[in-house]
Amino acid sequence: MLKLKNYINGELVEPIARQYISNYRPAVGVVYSLLPDSDEQDVELAVQAASNAFPAWAAMPAQKRGQLLLRLADLIDQHLDYLAEAEAIDTGKPLVLAKTMDIPRASSNMRFFGTAIQHFASEAHVTEGSAINYTVRHPHGVAGCISPWNLPLYLFTWKIAPALAAGNCVVAKPSEVTPMTAYLLSELCQEAGLPPGVLNIVHGYGHKVGAAIVTHPKIPVLSFTGGTTTGRTIAATAAPMFKKLSLELGGKNPNIVFADCDFDEAVATSVRAAFANQGQICLCGSRIFVERPLYQQFKAAFVEKVNAMVVGDPLKESTNQGAIVSEQHLQKVLSYIELAKTEGGTILTGGQQVQVPGRCAGGWFIAPTVIEGLSYNSRTNTEEIFGPVVTLTPFDTEEEVIGYANCTDYGLSATIWTQQLARAHRVAHQVHAGIVWVNTWLLRDLRTPFGGMKNSGIGREGGFEALRFFTEPQNVCVKL
Repeated sequence: MLKLKNYINGELVEPIARQYISNYRPAVGVVYSLLPDSDEQDVELAVQAASNAFPAWAAMPAQKRGQLLLRLADLIDQHLDYLAEAEAIDTGKPLVLAKTMDIPRASSNMRFFGTAIQHFASEAHVTEGSAINYTVRHPHGVAGCISPWNLPLYLFTWKIAPALAAGNCVVAKPSEVTPMTAYLLSELCQEAGLPPGVLNIVHGYGHKVGAAIVTHPKIPVLSFTGGTTTGRTIAATAAPMFKKLSLELGGKNPNIVFADCDFDEAVATSVRAAFANQGQICLCGSRIFVERPLYQQFKAAFVEKVNAMVVGDPLKESTNQGAIVSEQHLQKVLSYIELAKTEGGTILTGGQQVQVPGRCAGGWFIAPTVIEGLSYNSRTNTEEIFGPVVTLTPFDTEEEVIGYANCTDYGLSATIWTQQLARAHRVAHQVHAGIVWVNTWLLRDLRTPFGGMKNSGIGREGGFEALRFFTEPQNVCVKL
């Protein structure tokens, strides 16, 4: 059985305590590898390595840092099939999804920030002819990056790439639920020739490794993606230490369908937006609001497409829905389906655990589930489920649906379907969401700011926003 190792100071090393955590294969329900059960001792070694590496890395020309990130991107591309299969096995997601989204996006993250840092400019101001003020941006030093389990390599690279490009060294913690591709990335870092200590990857539990990163006095900047409850704890801990924080947290995203939409496109994309990665994406459109004249037609077409989805072995090309990431998460999702029934919801399709025959008989699968008849402010409609569960709700007026969309504590993303340009802008500006898609979903430009409002987090990732986050601005005033 494969034993994963930490990546500290350029070497793959065992955890100091020599303790390990079982890593399950979700589609089969069995342990297939072991990962380090690291603690604060391992984090301390990683911080020391990063601190030692920082002066040389920060002094390295941005172009050379960028070239190393581009080398990593090339290696990710060269190992696409290998990494995609590892991601599918580790997460339970369909292999085709890992091949077309997760791994290519990880490469794009490295490539984007490896080049963006070469165009990252500062400002200069002439003060009434008496002085020149110019701004320089310095890397913080050691950055702490903590990434989630749903898009492991995709979101891991989304954090470490801008941090490294900006000249920081990194102590990173991937999720203990899906650690495999972060471990494989550490091997690629060695092949790419990344200097020792520049990137350090420490595996383990959040309450041990994550907490040690958050509280370490030599880590002044933290980037975290995960649950809102954990984010609240991190903020409460880090704020008194005056650490710089970026928190990308949960979502309960509205998908608003007006009667004048492109019907076929709205239905097909809404199915994808609801159930991509088994609904385990913070941007999934899990609340679908449909204008009443279109409601019955939309419901029939939507349920028909959902019923045609294939739940099964993630390694088969025919599979649309793979396994839920863990047995614990499966039980959480099933509990929300039961909650929906008690709140008066009607299950239109799905609603139950699925037994996949053959080698996946012991895996953790749930049928994609569609529910109607719930109040817009029910718990099912306002709490993040993070699984293949979506609700349908009719609405009559624009004002009404904006109220429905904004009724949750979350504000990450929203989707609007309409052919009326004025309405699209009007509604987009009134919806409380950091990202609004009009007539599309998950169409991303890496130059744009990414993040949410309300309980969906603080700060923005992406583009120059990320490079600004991972640097400290300094103004220099020179009298003429």
